[in-house]
Amino acid sequence: MIVIGLISGTSADGIDAAVADVSLEDDRIRLEPLGQRSVDYPDELRDALWDALPPTDAGPEELCRLDALLGQAFGHAAAEANADLAGGRAELVTSHGQTIHHWVDDAGTARGTLQLGQPAWIAQTTGLPVVADLRNRDIAVGGHGAPLVAYPDVLLLADRAGETSSSGGGATGGGETSSSGGGASGGDAHALLNIGGIANLTLRRADGTALAFDTGPGNALMDAAVTDQTDGAERIDGDGKRAGRGRVDPGLLEALLRDPYYAQPAPKSTGKERFHRDYLAGFLADAPDVDGDDVIATLAALTAETIARAAAEHGVVELIASGGGTANPVLMEELRTRATGVAVRTIDDLGVPSGAKEAYWFAVLGFCTLHGIPGTVASCTGASQASLLGHLTPGADGFPATDRVEPPVGMRIVT
Repeated sequence: MIVIGLISGTSADGIDAAVADVSLEDDRIRLEPLGQRSVDYPDELRDALWDALPPTDAGPEELCRLDALLGQAFGHAAAEANADLAGGRAELVTSHGQTIHHWVDDAGTARGTLQLGQPAWIAQTTGLPVVADLRNRDIAVGGHGAPLVAYPDVLLLADRAGETSSSGGGATGGGETSSSGGGASGGDAHALLNIGGIANLTLRRADGTALAFDTGPGNALMDAAVTDQTDGAERIDGDGKRAGRGRVDPGLLEALLRDPYYAQPAPKSTGKERFHRDYLAGFLADAPDVDGDDVIATLAALTAETIARAAAEHGVVELIASGGGTANPVLMEELRTRATGVAVRTIDDLGVPSGAKEAYWFAVLGFCTLHGIPGTVASCTGASQASLLGHLTPGADGFPATDRVEPPVGMRIVT
């Protein structure tokens, strides 16, 4: 089945669309990437969206408006991807939508989550059936609804331990593995890492057990700092230039690392409800001598350090990174330096573009839903059971005929 995966991540800068040929071969999912594209939001829609993200005073009228406008934008992105990348042969769209709020209470329990991007508009624009609202089913059975791509992660990691253990865990082949220090010494877990607005990690151990969680901010705080420093003229630290010019401030970094979220046990989830511009402003008020590029450099170090600590705690020997953060060379170098004893590479090495990984993975999740395959791993989200995910919106011809199948045990990327 040819499936279009759509997502707008926590950075909320546009829509990633990926087209995949997804099938079942024996006991594995076969994923063939057919192409991907990123579509920036129009300025007016982007600004309205950012104004609706926490902290915000956006009311029901504005959220209703955004739900429709985002649905239309997602629909156009899917239609163009179908025409240009799938030759008009797509049979299904899976849309993550745009997360507006992820409700986690003070005890660390996820209570609800809200993604906008009305799927009826996507179905109407494309004529295709749509799987959407994938997170809430997991939350309904006690999970965090995040990291939601943990199921395809775990499938892809099924063969990693046997693949690299005989060569000492040095999966990069480029001298990126350090032999000194780090809590990962003696570990056997391999992990997929996504660095978006929030960073999340999925690991699988040699015994087959798996765990996933949000490690903390990915790009969110860096984006907030750049936006404030440039009065909105810039929104990201392109190519890590600002972080590269700055110096890490040890005092500010230590203060940021004292956030109790990092000490919470996994599985756990977070979002911009916690890590936003007002949150950062409180720390900067206590560090008035730290400004400009030094703030950006310190925030890059924070992201790298929290990921590295999480990897060390859980015995990770290989990190396969994806997401917008991989385009920041300063952040990636900080991660390689701080994650001692861990091989750090990107998912491009496996045939999937770093910036499109989550869109491809949502294509897989939609395929699973349509075929009756639960799309979660209970141990990764903290749920009481694995769940079939999402709501189905019919296309012009209803739904394609499919059979319920047995859950796969792995996933193979074909390029």
